Amino acid sequence: MSIVKCGNYSYKKVEKKVFQCLGNIEDLNKQIKRGSKVLVKPDLAKKNFLDEAVTTHPYIVEGVVRYLQNLGCEVIIGDSPEGPFDEKTLRTTYKATGMFEVQKRTGCQLNFDTSYVEVKNNNGKFLKSMKIVKSFNEVDLIISVAKLKTHTMMIYTGGVKNLFGIIPGLTKADYRLRMNSIDDFSNALVDVSEYIKPIFSIIDAIEGMEGDGPFLGDKRSVGLIMASQNIYALDMVASYIMGIEPSSIPTINTAKEREIFNGDIDSIEILGEELKDIVVKPFKSSTVSSVYSIRGKTPKFLEKWILNNLVPRPIFNHDICISCKTCANNCPSKSIDISSGYPDVDLKQCIRCFSCYELCPKGTVEIKKSKK
Repeated sequence: MSIVKCGNYSYKKVEKKVFQCLGNIEDLNKQIKRGSKVLVKPDLAKKNFLDEAVTTHPYIVEGVVRYLQNLGCEVIIGDSPEGPFDEKTLRTTYKATGMFEVQKRTGCQLNFDTSYVEVKNNNGKFLKSMKIVKSFNEVDLIISVAKLKTHTMMIYTGGVKNLFGIIPGLTKADYRLRMNSIDDFSNALVDVSEYIKPIFSIIDAIEGMEGDGPFLGDKRSVGLIMASQNIYALDMVASYIMGIEPSSIPTINTAKEREIFNGDIDSIEILGEELKDIVVKPFKSSTVSSVYSIRGKTPKFLEKWILNNLVPRPIFNHDICISCKTCANNCPSKSIDISSGYPDVDLKQCIRCFSCYELCPKGTVEIKKSKK
C-alpha cells in the first residue's frame, strides 16, 4: 500500500499527491484497461459542509477521477446517500459535497440512476443475494474513495464500510435491521466488499473525524492520503494510525476469520512513508454505546432487560425539531412515530442503531445514558 503526506486541501497539491500516492503502487496503471467504465464511489452519506470532515473532499475525488481519465477510463461518480434514493436527493447531495464542481472541471459523469437490481453473491456468507444500484452493477471497476472516521457502531469506517453505499437508499436500513448484531453486520459489509473487489481503494485522511463519527464527531487533522489494492490492509493500517487497535475493528476480524485477509500488519508493505512516523495521537472514541455489542451474545430475557434499563436511548427535542421525518424515514426498525407532527420512539422496538442521532439535520436527537 501507499501513504503520502498532504497537509491541506490546496487544489493543485491534492491532485499531485493523489497521483503520487497511486503511482507508488507497482503496475497499478497497467492493470486498468483503457476504455474501462469506472465508478468512483466517495463517502457522500450526508449533506454536510465540506469543512465538517463528514464526506470525502471533492479535491481527493477529482484527483482520482483525473488519474483514471489519464488512463483512458470513462468515469462516473456515484453514491447512495442515507434516506430516500431519488434524483432530488442526489442533486442536493452532489451540490453540497462539491461533486457538481468536480463534474464541471473534469467532464466526468454523475450518477442519477436510482433503479436497482438483485444480484447473486457467490462470495457472500450473509448476503448471498443483494440489491445494488443498477448502474453501479454495469461498470467494469468500482473504486472506494473513503473518509477517515470513527463510527458509533463499527468503531471505524473506511474502505470496506464505504462500499455499503452501493446498496440503494432505504434498503440499507432493511439490511441493518436484518443484520442486527455487530458480527452479522460486519459479515454483510465484507460480503459487499467481496462482491465488488475494488482494484484499489483510497482514503482521504487529510482531515478525518474522531468522537461520534461518522457524522457528529469532531474534525481531526491527520495530513495523509492512503491507498491500497487490498482494502482490508488499507483499513488495518488506517485504524492503526488513528490509535485504534486493529483487532477491535469488526470488519478486519471478519475478513481474518473468513481467511480473506491474514490480519498481520507487519506483513503489509508500505510505500511512501514509514508507519512509525505517521501514527497520530489516538482519536477520541465515540461517546455513544451501541446495543449491537450485546445482540446475539446475551440470553434474550437479559438482553431485553439491558436494552430497556442500561443501554442508551434516543431522546427527541421537539423544541428544535423541524418535522422533516428524516429520522422516521431512515429508522430500520420503524420504531419512530411522527403522526403527532414530532417524533416519538417506541423503546421496546428500537434497536439502538442511533441512525436518528447520526442523520438528524438539526441535532434534535440526544442520547441518554440510562432510563432515569
